[in-house]
Amino acid sequence: MAKRSFLIPGVDKRLLIKDSLKTMPDVTRRRFIAGGASLGALTLLTGCDVIDSSSAETMLAKVSKFNDAVQAFIFNPDALAPTFPESAITKPFPFNAYYDLDDAPDISAADWKLEVRGLVDNKKSWTLDELHKLPQVTQITRHICVEGWSAIGSWTGAPLRDFLKLIGADTRAKYVWFQCADKDGYNSPLDMRSALHPQTQMTFKYANEILPRAYGFPMKIRVPTKLGFKNPKYVVSMEVTNDYKGGYWEDQGYNSFSGS
Repeated sequence: MAKRSFLIPGVDKRLLIKDSLKTMPDVTRRRFIAGGASLGALTLLTGCDVIDSSSAETMLAKVSKFNDAVQAFIFNPDALAPTFPESAITKPFPFNAYYDLDDAPDISAADWKLEVRGLVDNKKSWTLDELHKLPQVTQITRHICVEGWSAIGSWTGAPLRDFLKLIGADTRAKYVWFQCADKDGYNSPLDMRSALHPQTQMTFKYANEILPRAYGFPMKIRVPTKLGFKNPKYVVSMEVTNDYKGGYWEDQGYNSFSGS
């Protein structure tokens, strides 16, 4: 029997691999490249024929979903991210976004309200003054960017799990989904177990000062157990839901869990 080809005529295998790897989780992508990526390797990973870029992207999306499931399974909701002394704080703490600081949302505190939606008992909107009256704690933790750099900062705010309890959120739901004021409608889902982690925080201050515009004023969600892109800034709404709504980077192939 003739050996079956995994390529369709006219397809450049090298370009196909390069295109397909864009949808692979970052860690998996590095390991896959280090191991010598090939269409045959992709086929062995899944037991499926990989004959074009469409089937490769579909397969890699499945690998990413599996990667999320494994990370969620091994996640320990009681394990804390490391904390540091004030002397370890990175100065200046870097601004990081997919746009320049001049293009960051410039939000009026007087006009801003946090919208609460989904599976909660109390759907009232919260003003910044109301949120600032909530009991707050300070953490000095490391922000780890998917691009390979990290920085240590001091963040003060209300534990998200306390706020979810206050509004009567159904903590049996799968996600808390955040919508932000960033250009292009930045949004991101957070799995409920991570949302209930004791260090996950609704952050209102940086270095004991009102959160600067560069770091997400009027509110960011600080999740020290996750990569930086899972720490949404300029938050305008949160929704407790069982529906996976995707996210800005998640829809571009990044792992949704992206944490420890």
